[in-house]
Amino acid sequence: MMNSVLRTRISQGHRTMRYPAGPLPDLPERFAGRPRIDAGKCRSDCSKCVAACPAEAISRGASGNGPELDTGRCIFCGSCLKACEYGAMEFGRSHQLASAKRDDLVVTAADSNVPSAFKENVRRLFGRSLKLRQVSAGGCNACEADTNVLNTLAWDLGRFGIQFVASPRHADGLLITGPVSVNMELALRKTYEAVAEPKIVIAVGACAISGGIFRTHAETRGGADSVVPVDLYVPGCPPHPLTILDGLLRLLGRLSDTGV
Repeated sequence: MMNSVLRTRISQGHRTMRYPAGPLPDLPERFAGRPRIDAGKCRSDCSKCVAACPAEAISRGASGNGPELDTGRCIFCGSCLKACEYGAMEFGRSHQLASAKRDDLVVTAADSNVPSAFKENVRRLFGRSLKLRQVSAGGCNACEADTNVLNTLAWDLGRFGIQFVASPRHADGLLITGPVSVNMELALRKTYEAVAEPKIVIAVGACAISGGIFRTHAETRGGADSVVPVDLYVPGCPPHPLTILDGLLRLLGRLSDTGV
């Protein structure tokens, strides 16, 4: 039996991706990265993209340089692309979407750069070891599923010194998914209070960042930072596992904010 297991393991070879030293994993064809807006193609009298967005993530910018797209609300459905007959908006292929600042999630024609996720104090405190308690605060399980993927053999999150733990008393911080329903608000507050200082909070997915398509619903609190302070925002609906991993490593100073 043991010989059979060893032969199978040898034949399978190395299954864990060589990240970040090796090539990036293949992103699906439908993957949508950080948006890009071309103000030169945008008509000032057109608001079709604004009307088409189910998450109300697009607004007419006050600067007059075209629309602004809040990736913290965006569900990356592509409705805006179909509505825009001038081709003023497109989604890139970059997986680097996470930001330490909420305002940096808003994309304008003047700024479509990779947002910064790095925090010096976080690297100093947790750069070598980070334990997280995951809290599903009313999520649909999509963000939870893509977060769990990081624990599989191919991703092996533990090799970066990052692990999920069962108790907030064993954690350095929280990773929150879901729009924070009214029924989960008290549980989230208590879980946050149970984590010893110093601690960090990571909001994963549009719902956790802003409430997503549920942000105006009376039974939600409109995102994690309405209840607890947030140190890292990871956009997506759901975010790709690579986007989540990239955000975590850039927050810890393990990757640069401009690339690997």
